[in-house]
This record gives sequence, C-alpha cells and structure tokens, in this order.
Amino acid sequence: MKAHDGMYIDGAWRPAVGSGTIEVVNPVDEQVLGRVPAGTAEDVDAAVRAARAAFPGWAATPPAERAERLAALRDVLDARRDEIAETVTAELGSPLAFSQAVHAGVPIQVAGSYAELAATYAFEEKVGTSVVHQEPVGVVGAITPWNYPLHQIVAKVAPALAAGCTIVLKPAEDTPLTAQLFAEAVAEAGVPAGVFNLVTGLGPVAGQALAEHPDVDLVSFTGSTAVGRRIGAAAGAAVKRVALELGGKSANVILPGADLAKAVNVGVANVMSNSGQTCSAWTRMLVHESRYEEAVGLAAAAAARYGDRIGPVVNAKQQARVLGYIEKGVAEGARLVAGGPEAPRPQGYFVSPTVFADVEPGMTIAQEEIFGPVLSILRYADEEDAVRIANGTVYGLAGAVWAGDEAEAVAFARRLDTGQVDINGGRFNPRAPFGGYKQSGVGRELGTHGLSEYLQTKSLQF
Repeated sequence: MKAHDGMYIDGAWRPAVGSGTIEVVNPVDEQVLGRVPAGTAEDVDAAVRAARAAFPGWAATPPAERAERLAALRDVLDARRDEIAETVTAELGSPLAFSQAVHAGVPIQVAGSYAELAATYAFEEKVGTSVVHQEPVGVVGAITPWNYPLHQIVAKVAPALAAGCTIVLKPAEDTPLTAQLFAEAVAEAGVPAGVFNLVTGLGPVAGQALAEHPDVDLVSFTGSTAVGRRIGAAAGAAVKRVALELGGKSANVILPGADLAKAVNVGVANVMSNSGQTCSAWTRMLVHESRYEEAVGLAAAAAARYGDRIGPVVNAKQQARVLGYIEKGVAEGARLVAGGPEAPRPQGYFVSPTVFADVEPGMTIAQEEIFGPVLSILRYADEEDAVRIANGTVYGLAGAVWAGDEAEAVAFARRLDTGQVDINGGRFNPRAPFGGYKQSGVGRELGTHGLSEYLQTKSLQF
C-alpha cells in the first residue's frame, strides 16, 4: 500500500496545511498500513476554491466530451481492478474475491453507465412554447463512507462529472487509500485540473467544513442518519441543495408460497455480505408462522456455513458496537440460534455470523441499524401483519419479497414504504435508482435519477 502525504487539489498533490495525520489500520491484523493527512478547514477551502474556478469551463464542456472523460475513467479503473481490490481488502478487511467482484467491479459498471448517459441524456427539451434546460448545480461537496469505499465515491463523482459539476471529495477516514487511488485514476483519465479535488480528514473537521462551506452548492452525503440530520440542518440554514443516503433496517418478506430454502439462503447471504456492513442489507427476515421454525433452522445452518468466510468489521469501535447489539438482543429475550456476543478471534475486528429467532418487532435489534453480520427473524400471522411489521421502523431504504407467484410478490412490494425492493432475488441494476423513504434519506443515486440530483432546471419562455 502507498499513501500520499498531501491533498489532491487543482490537479496536483499538495502538502496539507496542518501536520496532523490519520492512521490507516488493517482490520484483520490491526497493523498500521499507512498514514494520510488530517485535512483542515483551510485545506477544504483551497479545494473548494479550485473547484469553483474550474466550474465555468467544465460546465461549458460539451456532454460528449464529458462522456469521453468518464469512459476514460472507467477504463483506468478497469485496468487497475486488481490494485483496487487489494487496497480495499487491506483497508476494509473484505475477502479478496468479494473485493474483486463487488468493490472493484461494481464501480466500473457505474462509471460506464454514466459515460453512456452523459452522451445520450436530453439536457434540453421543448415543452409547449418553452425550452426547459437542465444545467449543472455547481460545486459539489461529496462525503462518503467506508463500507463500499470506491462504489460510494463513483456513485457521486460520476453523475456529478456527467452533469458538468465540479467536486470536492472527503472520504471516510478508515478507507482513504482507496480514495487516493481514485484521485490517481481521475488524473490518468485526463479530467481537467480543479474539476475533481480530494481532501482526507476527520468528519467533524474536514467533513463539517465542506458541508458548511458557502461556495459549495450541493452536499451529497452517505452515512449514518444522525450525521445526515446535522448535514441537512446545516444545508437548510444556507438554503443549499442536499442529497442524503442514510441508514436502513430492510425487511426480507417470505410469503407462504415462496421457495423457502432459496429465500432463506439468499437472505442470509445478503446479511452476511460485506460482513453485514451494508445499509440496504435485509436484516429483518419475516416468515409466516406456519413455516417459522423451518426457516429458523435453515437460517442457522446457513449462517454456520459462513464461519471464517466473512471478513472483520472495519474497526474496534464498530466491533464493540455490533457485539453490544448482540448482547442487547439476548438481554431483551430473543433466541440466539447462531453466533453470539463473543469475538471469535483474539486478533482482528471479527464478529461471528449471528442469527436471532423469536424477535419481536419492538426489540432494539429489530428497530436499530446494527451494521454487522446479524439477522433477526420475525414471525407474522397474515399479509396485513407482515406489511405492518415490514413498515414498522423509521427506515425505508430497501427490502425483498419472495412468493410463488411473481404478481403476488409485486403486489406486496407496492405496499412497502421503501425505495427499492428485490422480487424473488432480483439482480443489482446499476441504472436503477437507489435511495430511501423516511429517515433513510433524501434523493436518489444511480441512473438518470442519480444524474438529476446534480442538475438544476431553467425554463426559457418564448
């Protein structure tokens, strides 16, 4: 692993204003991988000024040329796929095969989708006697999390570039090396100086400075609902655009006629993927009472097969948080059928794949986002009961429905208060909008809906 000792601002690596650093720790062996600068408000200001200066030129660049830069970025990321995967594995602890397929592979798909969109999107249309023109919103402050470090960056930066915006990125402090690698790829792809800028640093310092900067026109944040509220409040005070992709407590509803074994096994895999550190994970499995115990047995067996196949969680704080939730589940009376609150290894931030049965809808583990490999299984009596339980949290990010008849599954999915629902194991679509209802966020990512977050509308009247 290599770590730059500066910030990527205005097309060059520049020394940080302050002398503070952030240690990057491998969550498997707890060894320090490297150190990156802890950016200050002054570093953020320099990056924003560079983005502001570059904005007129990039906004005026024809969409076809912006598409060419995005296609070049996709190709650079593809050429460096192995390096990306190794970097994510080192910083996040993700198994290498998962890093290659998901952490490296999905962002390449997303970058490619926006290269195509930038070339084909109708930025202008005739509406009666008016011409409706869409133009870039301006300077974007992008604040990204550690759980999918490259995907979350590309899901913000690619549509912003396609729209004609300029960007300042503040990545998560746990995974800054992936962000530095991305900055190298941006430079290699020929994106003009100042269009993309990177400031590493702590959230309460660099992140807050970016969110509150008066020359930032839109803040795009992915992370916890608690931090999202603060960013939303700061943006509201400044009458500033904001896009928030926040937490989730998604329901996986298995209707009576579904293929139970498939639904349970896929559901467990979904929760254990990325060590449970996925905001859209189906962490509540809802099963009809007539097949409840059968489902519990299948889930316990599936979780036991994971064993050492999942990596650690990202850091010691996250490990303590997840183990604390498991202890809370036991204390509140849920039945532990797999895993438990003891760390499975003496070194590294590991958590055992854990499954709870006899979970009541009001229990803490059924209401709060745990962000670890922990599944809660709830029983329901009928469809109305299932809808009530599934919609009975403050979140509404994702979910799943399984049924013997697809039309039945779709009809049930339409009753869920959530932004995305997988039907009978539906596949990931990089062009489909992703985002939440209720406290799961504001706005959408991916596809044309993700592009529109970075555009503002002007009507020309004739």
